Amino acid sequence: MNTNPETITIKPITDNTQLAQLLSACALPVSDICSSGSLQFFGAYSGAQLIGVIGLEGYAPQVLLRSLAVTPERRGSGMGKSLVEYAERHAAAQGIDTLYLLTTTAAHFFSKLDYGAATRDEAPASIRATAQFSGLCPSSATLMCKRLSP
Repeated sequence: MNTNPETITIKPITDNTQLAQLLSACALPVSDICSSGSLQFFGAYSGAQLIGVIGLEGYAPQVLLRSLAVTPERRGSGMGKSLVEYAERHAAAQGIDTLYLLTTTAAHFFSKLDYGAATRDEAPASIRATAQFSGLCPSSATLMCKRLSP
């Protein structure tokens, strides 16, 4: 009987190899993960194993929440919600007041976390300038946003 609970640590990602493998396995874009100077990824680790990831891209006061991915065996465990909450806290501490995201499959998940649908015309220029918005995500992707508490 294992009495030691598993320790999960969320921290900035420093190994883009693990990041690219997880994003690719989850069918998320990887072509721009090294090219944007304003992109920061955070990973959930079980020991040395990356089991989830989320990214923030852009500069205050609005940024893009992107690339939420959790390994298949961890889905449904609350890991995705924990990663979003971590990113929101980190963003708020950096002076970010609004998070935007694009999704083709997870609008229901994000709506449960208080993200609301928005039109692409409502996105600020800084969000429209990201690779995710301008080309990596299809134009059919749902744009959502959430205002963070101060």
